[in-house]
Amino acid sequence: MLKKILNDEKIRSTLFQGVGLLFICSIIYYFFVNTQANLTKQNIQTGFGFFELEAGFDISESMIEYWSDDTYLKALYAGILNTAKVALIGNIFAIGLGVIIGVGSLSTNWIIKKISTTYVEIVRNIPLLLQLFFWYAILTENLPDVKDAIEFLPHFFLTNRGLFIPFPVESIKYAYIFVALVVSVLGYFFLERRRDIKTEETGLESPVWQRLNYLIYLLPVVTWMVLGKPTELSMPELVGFNFQGGYTFTPEFTALLVGLIIYTAAFNAEIARAGINSISRGQWEAASSLGLSKKDTMGKIILPQALRVMVPPLTSQILNLTKNSSLAVAIGYPDFVSVTNTTMNQTGQAIECVFLIMVVYLSFSLLTSFIMNIFNNRFNKFERS
Repeated sequence: MLKKILNDEKIRSTLFQGVGLLFICSIIYYFFVNTQANLTKQNIQTGFGFFELEAGFDISESMIEYWSDDTYLKALYAGILNTAKVALIGNIFAIGLGVIIGVGSLSTNWIIKKISTTYVEIVRNIPLLLQLFFWYAILTENLPDVKDAIEFLPHFFLTNRGLFIPFPVESIKYAYIFVALVVSVLGYFFLERRRDIKTEETGLESPVWQRLNYLIYLLPVVTWMVLGKPTELSMPELVGFNFQGGYTFTPEFTALLVGLIIYTAAFNAEIARAGINSISRGQWEAASSLGLSKKDTMGKIILPQALRVMVPPLTSQILNLTKNSSLAVAIGYPDFVSVTNTTMNQTGQAIECVFLIMVVYLSFSLLTSFIMNIFNNRFNKFERS
């Protein structure tokens, strides 16, 4: 009977998996009990109760209002927002720059091709940390002091403490205008898609959809006019030893952002080049026979098809840039890892803090993968149809 059971492949497979699972659970339990015993011996309390304690440290820049007497939870939240800001802006520009360089590496112009190829070969072979140090040194050691600030445009000041620019005064009106702008952009893409579907179904291009596309642009303008045409700007002014007012791009943020964009764009350029090369030569010839220019051929024929190949590896590079932003601690930018390290040093809650870092970056990765998989599925669906 036992021999018959062991010879059953399904039962044997289930048995082996059960034994393996039991072994893994035993190891986890051993480490958990051992950790608890060591923490108790050292009088270290476990849990996330420290969230409600006063942080007692400043954060040099934050997207939310934060003071040193705020809680650790608010400090960690500020760090998450700082990381998200760098990741979002960095990925947008890294993808755009990467596509431009990738297209340039396939150019028939010898100079553009060599510049693009040289850029890729040099940048991606220099460690990112060294590049961050380089850009940070450029911004802090070679730019003038505040008193000798470079005013390259009216009320735009460049110093070794950052770039100071005019910025809208905090008002709910600007929030409404921003929402209207987002709605208009999303509406434009939706109407473009509907127009393409109608054109495919009827073979005719309806002028109605074209007019709707133009009308959607008016939404932010109409919103601005309805709200009384707000134009209040906070201007940076030199007060004492520093500028006050406006918005500041700090050297730490700028160095991190520039370094991440330039480094990641080199990898994105190779992805774009490979995606374009995956499209058969016949597509170029067909577009040429229809009288399309090289610009229209690339923008309307080649790149849309290349996206099907580019999206999966681009997802990996988006995740890489997000995770590489943790190097911000090396140049003093208060990202989530930096804030968490300070929290860990002050509270002694090492396990909880490391767990938080893992959860936050895992959440960023899962969210990015989810969004990019939606794009990937849509591109593949259009390809199959």
